[in-house]
Amino acid sequence: MKNLIIFTAINLILHSCNTTPKEISAPKLVGPVTSETQLAWQEMELNAFIHFTTNTFTGKEWGYGDEDPSIFNPSETDVDQWITTLKEAGIKGVILTAKHHDGFCLWPSQYTEHSIKNSPYKDGKGDLVKEVSEACKRHGLKFGVYLSPWDRNRADYGEASYIEYYRNQLKEIFTAYGPVFEMWFDGTNGGDGYYGGTQEIRNIDKQTYYNWPATLDLVRELQPCPQVLFFSDGGPDIRWVGNEKGLAGETNWNTISNDTLYAGKEGINELLNTGSENGNQWIPGEVDVSIRPGWFYHEEEDSLVKSAERLFEIYLTSVGRGSNLLLNVPPDRRGLIHENDVAALRAWRKLIDDTFRTNLAANAPATATAYRGGLPDYAAACVTDGNKSTYWATDDGVTTASVEIGLEKEQSVSYILIQEYIPLGQRVRSFTVEARQGNSWTKIAEGTTIGYKRILKTRPLNTSQIRVNITDARACPLISNIEVY
Repeated sequence: MKNLIIFTAINLILHSCNTTPKEISAPKLVGPVTSETQLAWQEMELNAFIHFTTNTFTGKEWGYGDEDPSIFNPSETDVDQWITTLKEAGIKGVILTAKHHDGFCLWPSQYTEHSIKNSPYKDGKGDLVKEVSEACKRHGLKFGVYLSPWDRNRADYGEASYIEYYRNQLKEIFTAYGPVFEMWFDGTNGGDGYYGGTQEIRNIDKQTYYNWPATLDLVRELQPCPQVLFFSDGGPDIRWVGNEKGLAGETNWNTISNDTLYAGKEGINELLNTGSENGNQWIPGEVDVSIRPGWFYHEEEDSLVKSAERLFEIYLTSVGRGSNLLLNVPPDRRGLIHENDVAALRAWRKLIDDTFRTNLAANAPATATAYRGGLPDYAAACVTDGNKSTYWATDDGVTTASVEIGLEKEQSVSYILIQEYIPLGQRVRSFTVEARQGNSWTKIAEGTTIGYKRILKTRPLNTSQIRVNITDARACPLISNIEVY
């Protein structure tokens, strides 16, 4: 009888081990999901814009297109100074304005005379697109370009021949200066311009004129790998957040429905800012903002460079709300990043490093009200293990749950960082954060979406336990990381 009991017990154990993996499957995808290239882009978090052209010397923000190329004459250009300054600030990629609305090209394009080849820069032998691309390679940053679809210099803007011209320039960029990680398209198209001397207003249908599907397919053929991501008002890979103030939406879904490159609809800015929970495409937001009031360098703005504290606030309202930050840092007329900008960037980097230096929750013990199938692969410990590939998950149908993290001792807490496991979709609709105070819990923060990353600033308080409550989700929540500072 004793042997029978032992035999039966062994069979039950073996049966349990053999069947549990079949009964408890991994969570399924929910809605559109990120591509590997989009996820890698999201993990960059901080990128920089470099606006530099004839506007730097005319004092304008939008050149008219009638500039004499000889005005472009930076005397001390040092692209390594640009890139090393940005790298020290934590920037991972650089997007250069290879051509702005004025049509002046920072490379010696064979298709126009309105270019750096007719400027005094390096006696007409200069090529800033090449210089920046190569500097990025030397210093380990990714290289991107902005080629304005609008061209106030071209006599044929608005005609079919201009599209051929624009695509020829894309071919030049992508065959000679790649790889390009992000191609940036501005939503500003048409208006008054020089247009070869006609000096008139020209309007185009920006949803049809460029035939964007064919234009983007051309670029993809030129650079099949690594894949280039396209930014514009509405995608198709990265979307604008509807403002240039440094503000992603407090509610920020990575999904949105938009089947055109340019949205062009009333109220679209608010939609771009928040995304759409039921959107049919994964198009994360990018927050573009300048370190100065203008996008190009103007001497009168030397005293108006954003402070490290203001840049830190922007970091919290961009990266801290699940978007990437694209910070514009324009070189001055010498061809250098100005000393005031350099100082602000260094102080900003120090502020970020000092604030997020010590994660109080690293490898801390964690428990949850529920976890998927009772399996350790989905247990609460996954939120503090420092592994982005693991995540705490609940059973299907369980969309409210809590996870508690025990700190080593009672400590002062000011920031909570939470990340979803977005390769399987964005899920959380709302959550709260509580801190243990004596024998009770005190709510210290709350939010709606989480996405790739959410950083919440709280009033400083002392606690030894933090609890994150998922109060609503589209499907079982998947939380990959919780950090406490």
